[in-house]
Amino acid sequence: MLGLAGAVGTLGAGAGPASATGPGSERVRTGFERLAADGYAALAGLRVGVVTNPTGITADARHLVDVLHADERVDLVAVFGPEHGFRGTAQAGGSEGAGRDPATGLPVYDTYATSGQRLADLFTKAGIDTVVFDIQDVGARFYTYVWTLYDCMRAAALAGKSVVVLDRPNPVGGRRAAGPVLERPYASFVGREPIALAHGMTAAELALLFNGEFLSGTAFPQGPVRLLTVRMAGWRRESFFGATGLPWVPPSPNVPTPDTALAYAGTCLFEGTNLSEGRGTTTPFEVVGAEGVDRRWAEAANGLELPGVWFRETWFTPSFSKHSGKVCGGVRLIVHDRDAFDPVRTGIGLLVTARRVCSGFAWRSDHWIDKLTGSDRVRTMVDAGAGVQEIVDDWSAGLARFAAVREKYLLYP
Repeated sequence: MLGLAGAVGTLGAGAGPASATGPGSERVRTGFERLAADGYAALAGLRVGVVTNPTGITADARHLVDVLHADERVDLVAVFGPEHGFRGTAQAGGSEGAGRDPATGLPVYDTYATSGQRLADLFTKAGIDTVVFDIQDVGARFYTYVWTLYDCMRAAALAGKSVVVLDRPNPVGGRRAAGPVLERPYASFVGREPIALAHGMTAAELALLFNGEFLSGTAFPQGPVRLLTVRMAGWRRESFFGATGLPWVPPSPNVPTPDTALAYAGTCLFEGTNLSEGRGTTTPFEVVGAEGVDRRWAEAANGLELPGVWFRETWFTPSFSKHSGKVCGGVRLIVHDRDAFDPVRTGIGLLVTARRVCSGFAWRSDHWIDKLTGSDRVRTMVDAGAGVQEIVDDWSAGLARFAAVREKYLLYP
């Protein structure tokens, strides 16, 4: 097997093509399962810290922190929580702070809003040798877990630690990347580096890309982190989460189902507007709207004939977040062909039509939409009356360049 002596390695890299998944086929085996099957050899003799949340579970729904803590072959000494916290109780933009895990007694540290030397110092304080990352992502650039991974890799390099990434499926598949590529002047915690909005990669693949493209050169003289990626078995790029055979745990409070994750890369763009993206309802990111919106929006959106999706007039009353306690009209997404559905194009179509038919439509005053899309181009083009295809064409050259770079780091057929 591959250990951590070199700069980079992949456990399972020589195992050949993964088997197909689907009805009647073997379920996906996660990176954690493959690490355990190897007797945790990659962690032998190391003091281990784990970056995880409620999604870090085994196939039979045990949490990996409990499993690792109970195994005498692993010296687990610390746990690190991302946005929403180790237990996942905090809403967007929050965390749980530091404390102790009542089940194991392990110290729990808060990584949210901590990066660079501060995070490196936290790793040193925790007394760890290696950082193990195991969190379920949803496949969108502005979902912050991938940037927690990036920040942990940077901090580990600064502190002289190694990183092990235990891979999990991209729940919306990974056949292609979609959407605009971030421009560096718009970098933030919802996008540190130039990757596509819907990157179509797994956490391990992104870790390899981060190490190869961003954690080296004059901008980062420490050089790439010592990295081991532990790949899955049985996952293919065309597989949606339902084909994996794995249990779904909401990766954050407002992504309750894989269907939510499917829509998220498009409808989360409405965080940059005064319309509700469905937070505070039972179907966040599958409904979008505001007070005073009527059926004209659904009619206009259906008139675009976007692939794989229909729009239905709907009403909802958010229990928190925007328009809390108020009856909102809007649209509900009905995805009827997941393979054809493009969430980013769909999100753009909804922005274009909302700007045209929703009289109260407005961007957030802080231009948060620019952080989400990665530049001011979407906002200015929508305001100028551009159509969906014109906006998509505007980012196509940058997306093609990213797709070529992405290809070098893909681990699965």
